Amino acid sequence: MSDLRLDYIPEPQLVFGSGQRLESPKDGLFLFGPEHGVKEIATLRIGVIGTRAGIGFFSEWISRVRGFVPGKESSSAQHRPFLGFNAIYAIGLPDKPVCELVVSNEQIDEALLVADRHVAIFRTVDVFSGPIKRFIDEEESVVDVWFVVIPERVFLYGRPKSVVPVAMRVDSGAHMDKKLAKDLINEPSLFVEDNEAAVPYLYEINFHNQLKARLLEGPHRAVIQIVRETVVAPGAFLRSNGMPLRAIQDPATVAWNLCTTAYFKSGRRPWRLARVRDKVCYVGLVFKRLINDAEGSACCGAQMFLDSGDGLVFKGAVGPWRSANRLEYHVSREGARTLLATVVDAYRNKEGCYPSELFIHGQTAFNDDEWDGFTDAVPPGTNLVGIRIRSSLSLKLFRPGTHPILRGCALRISGRAGFLWTRGFIPYLGTYPGRETPNPLRIDLLRGDADLLTVMADVMALTKLNFNACIYGDGLPVTLRFASAVGEILTAGPTPEKQPPLPFKHYI
Repeated sequence: MSDLRLDYIPEPQLVFGSGQRLESPKDGLFLFGPEHGVKEIATLRIGVIGTRAGIGFFSEWISRVRGFVPGKESSSAQHRPFLGFNAIYAIGLPDKPVCELVVSNEQIDEALLVADRHVAIFRTVDVFSGPIKRFIDEEESVVDVWFVVIPERVFLYGRPKSVVPVAMRVDSGAHMDKKLAKDLINEPSLFVEDNEAAVPYLYEINFHNQLKARLLEGPHRAVIQIVRETVVAPGAFLRSNGMPLRAIQDPATVAWNLCTTAYFKSGRRPWRLARVRDKVCYVGLVFKRLINDAEGSACCGAQMFLDSGDGLVFKGAVGPWRSANRLEYHVSREGARTLLATVVDAYRNKEGCYPSELFIHGQTAFNDDEWDGFTDAVPPGTNLVGIRIRSSLSLKLFRPGTHPILRGCALRISGRAGFLWTRGFIPYLGTYPGRETPNPLRIDLLRGDADLLTVMADVMALTKLNFNACIYGDGLPVTLRFASAVGEILTAGPTPEKQPPLPFKHYI
């Protein structure tokens, strides 16, 4: 017990326009604009696809966010008015998108309501992905970000366990079932028609993941943002009592979140970390079981992040990585070496040198075989450190008064293990943006050597790089925050074994 020590890690600051620093993303953008802003007037090139009504809802929303959107009435600094896209990001929104691709309700229903859910989701994805692919193939105009505006029923029936009411179901017209399709996947038929009919069963029954995965295939690597009609037009979808169909964040918060992620997905950077250590690389491990593999094979992957927030996603080897206890995944030595060597080479190509320190973040321990593979991949002079990060329910700390523990508190229980509160009371906001007593992250320094408090400070900094929303800080570092989502997209379809590293923006 003598090793117990409670520390406080100050909130990491961010860099915005003109090099100005602040700890709040909203206030930093509000006051100074983005760190990676443009010096000349430019316009974000967006494309939109949806029903005619959905495109209308989106166009009205775009018109609103060009101007001032009042903030939610609150004394908390987490709620800020939205000043307008151009005023905040120093780049304009077009009066009209580069293109508007209209799909009909009939097209959606003929696909979405098919009784066979594999066929239904595959065809529904076709409805939206097909026009985008044709536009990329046939048109010279460039689109930075595609907004895919979906009716609520696509969200409702486009998930793995969703059930279409019997009275609404339609026949697929295909003579195929799941068992026969799996047999054809393993042993293709001599008849092309049979093999084509089996293709939908290669993909996950999830509209969101399958659409993103299929738009990464071949040359059609479109960056998309899926938006539900109810998000951009909540007032158009009301219950019989006049209340909104679903609870939506206030209009200013929606504007902050959607516009920030659109700005990031366009290839620009809203902010970066102010204080970072030179030549440090962070890697989050990703494991996801393949959807059509009865043997339990999984895909391993990695997310590499730099201090700037720039990230790349790497697909590693597929193999029987699930361990005997069925709760953990461990890649082979060769698979680990190949995956991390690709990451190290990408870092060198981007930065012009090898990293001096490379931190691997995982949610389970590293076994000897995979750690030896990681060690094989790093050059001499690179300090390799393996860290396990898990949410913990085993410890709660309370402080006097009515407020919970501060975000940034760190309890070291030894030189290699401790607890870090990435959720908690935030003095800057004057509130705790949560409901229950905040739980810490358990951080274990499992392999290699590093200062534990430095590791914890790094984790705190990485909670500020979630560009998928405009929030003060996340509960997980970005290396692990999107690990599950990235893994689902990597395995949502039959992606090739050798897939080039792709920017993180394709996956969130």
